[in-house]
Amino acid sequence: MHSSSRFSWRHFIRSTAVIAIPVALQNLLTTTGSMVDTMMIASLGEITVGAVGLCAQFSSLMFSGYWGFVGGGMLFFSQYWGAKDDDGIDRSYGMTLVAMMTVALTAAVMAVFFPGTVMRLYTDKASIQVIGVEYLHIVGFAYPLQVFSMAMSALLRSTEKMRIPLYAAIASVLTNIALNWVLIYGRLGLPAMGIRGAALATVIAAGVNAAVVLSLAKAQRYPYLFHARRHFVWTAARLKEYLRKCFPILCNEVLIGVGNMVINVVLGRQSEQAIAAIAVFRTLEGLVIGFFAGFSNAASVLVGKAVGAGELDTAYERAKRLVPLCAACILAVCLLIVALHGPLLAALGLSGASFEICSQILLVYCAVAVIRMCNWAQNDTYRSAGDAVRGTVLEIVFMYLMVLPAVYLSGMRLGAPILVVFICCYCDEPIRFVLMQIHMYSGKWIRPVTDEGRAALPAFMARRRKA
Repeated sequence: MHSSSRFSWRHFIRSTAVIAIPVALQNLLTTTGSMVDTMMIASLGEITVGAVGLCAQFSSLMFSGYWGFVGGGMLFFSQYWGAKDDDGIDRSYGMTLVAMMTVALTAAVMAVFFPGTVMRLYTDKASIQVIGVEYLHIVGFAYPLQVFSMAMSALLRSTEKMRIPLYAAIASVLTNIALNWVLIYGRLGLPAMGIRGAALATVIAAGVNAAVVLSLAKAQRYPYLFHARRHFVWTAARLKEYLRKCFPILCNEVLIGVGNMVINVVLGRQSEQAIAAIAVFRTLEGLVIGFFAGFSNAASVLVGKAVGAGELDTAYERAKRLVPLCAACILAVCLLIVALHGPLLAALGLSGASFEICSQILLVYCAVAVIRMCNWAQNDTYRSAGDAVRGTVLEIVFMYLMVLPAVYLSGMRLGAPILVVFICCYCDEPIRFVLMQIHMYSGKWIRPVTDEGRAALPAFMARRRKA
């Protein structure tokens, strides 16, 4: 494929849908479960909603710590899948699993043994700290289970096994909802545990998720999850290559995670109504991110697989079209959220000032979410093709030189309204979009790790220079 005129949109959309829809449905289920959680917890009061929301931000920090290895792992999984290199897949999964579990266990220790330290970092409100400590002390046990499931899901999706994680998510969400009803309110003869019941339900649901993934993979004779001896057969050269590709992504995710923590520290020192509004917003934001995750996985698989197989023109043409397709779908989701935000916020327990704050925040977010998700989609595309540097540098530079100073000054020094502080969180997105598009059309983000891809690279770059 040397020209865009030969590109088949119908085949492309069908291939994207096969990957994106199951992933989007899985994330939609997870977000729906979080919304039901929030609805059930809402009966315990807005302060409780805010406390659980801040605990979720600590989970997001853990997410930032391990997501660099997910991104690096999927780069190798998809390219080795395209090259039909089973040993490469097994070896890369073992490296990814070890790295991710190290992060998960560290976060679990912090949550279980030092929850007070965590909560004092995120807010100065004593009433919120007390509830958060109670929740974190239990929910920390879920972290290793959740991250183990994430590692398995990343491998399954990269090798085009989308349904297993989806079915596991269904089982996990249903378990979580049912146990919330039983444990929070004390049904079926059990005592009412309140916030501790919500945390325990999360732990059990995480265990169900991991168990279902393993059971279905075993039943379908999926090989790569069970090659334990092959997972840890590493050479120094292979480990160096893996870490070299993962390091920029890891730096990106960790530094962005720290930056987001600073933002959350600023937001956690606003009014209690604003903290509750932000907590509910994060739940609804999951709907947008859930749909985006489908495109992220489609980019990783469709582009990475083509690069690994040496079909570089195909990878380039696919990547160009993922951005407008992502934008159209995210716009539709945002418009739906705006249309339904009133009933949603009421159902999630907001009223009065917190309702108004969250309504305004949602309107602002929906205006920038399309650009934000397109930036993420482009970055994930670059990573799957082997370029883990360009998107990383742009995101870190703009966050630390533009976003964080704006958020800190507006929220901590100038005492600006919460809506102004929130707008500052996304002030860099339009500029980065332009720079990411320029890099996209250059084609320089295609950097294969397989022999097939490397062999095809000189001819591809020669065609790009002539284009």
